[in-house]
Amino acid sequence: MSVLTDNQPTTIEATSENQKMIADMVRDFGAREITPFRKEWDDTQHFPKDLFHRMGELGLMGVLVPAEYGGSGFGYHEYVTAIIELGKIDPAIGLSMAAHNSLCTGHILQFGSEAQKGKWLPKLATGEWIGAWGLTEPNTGSDAGNMKTVAVKDGDHFVVNGAKNFITHGASGELAVVIARTGDVGDSHGMTAFVVERGTPGFRGGRKEDKLGMRASETAEMIFEDCRIPAENILGEVGEGFVQSLKVLDGGRISIAALSLGIAEGALDASITYSKERQQFNQPISNFQGISFKLADMATKLQAARLLTDRAADLKNNGKRVTIESAMAKYYASEICVELSNEAVQIFGGYGFTKDYPVEKFYRDSKLCTIGEGTSEIQKVVISRMLLK
Repeated sequence: MSVLTDNQPTTIEATSENQKMIADMVRDFGAREITPFRKEWDDTQHFPKDLFHRMGELGLMGVLVPAEYGGSGFGYHEYVTAIIELGKIDPAIGLSMAAHNSLCTGHILQFGSEAQKGKWLPKLATGEWIGAWGLTEPNTGSDAGNMKTVAVKDGDHFVVNGAKNFITHGASGELAVVIARTGDVGDSHGMTAFVVERGTPGFRGGRKEDKLGMRASETAEMIFEDCRIPAENILGEVGEGFVQSLKVLDGGRISIAALSLGIAEGALDASITYSKERQQFNQPISNFQGISFKLADMATKLQAARLLTDRAADLKNNGKRVTIESAMAKYYASEICVELSNEAVQIFGGYGFTKDYPVEKFYRDSKLCTIGEGTSEIQKVVISRMLLK
């Protein structure tokens, strides 16, 4: 257990029996099923899909889904704990687990009808199916209002044409929630959310991205060519897709904050251990103020990020609006995640630049956290607008 969680009842980790159980379970599972293969998956950019089926058997693919739909029925604190622990083992696996839970599954859970939830959530929550969520396009990242993927009504179906990119599980997921334009460009009520199952004619995966980090988490295109989707697959009403997406992202940003915490804590723990073992000038390098002060700064920033994330998770659990809180948590946690990973490499020196130690991978994986589910700049837009409205 991290030094930061010992005797710290106000932090996220290990504050309830459920959280302790989940943390222990993820650590044990990770030691057996992830750590021995982590480097191979990263080197070859292999997406270990079978691993997520096994995670589903443990309840990790439907943490927030009620038991009546095959889920674990837990809240956001338990969910955050699971992502933190996965992030410390392999951030790429934590990223895929988070995208499946909070984006695809979360969108259906939050906005699906009872019939839709009964149809799709049991397969997603148990890990039988892996989910994807499609908002981003090649030319519309943060500018989602100008998306080019269009859905045109044709009887009791909609015909979708266009492409999404940078989609987690875009090629391998069995089911995707996709946002397509059904109205005018720039109209926030001109987009609609559709559920699309793999195998639907006209829907296919495209190019897989060759990435700097998070390489065991699949990132790929989704392509739609005259793809006919039944109107019954619409989540909510026509025109609600973008507004729904903003609410889904409020929860999703807590996921990325948690993933950032896992990476940052993993980097700090590795740095503390290494600094005690590494000898220079006949003493551990932890004795040198240049190192010990780095560790002090790292620990302080990590704890601040934990408290921001805990606050957002608590509000989410209580059904409160979390737009500014989740943006603050995601923004700060992701930025200090990169900073702590960078400092960890520095503490390890030349060894930190090699693949023999985990901090090299933390360093590469960390940067995605400042980009995914809204860049740091977008988080500042969200925060400032909420302050100034």
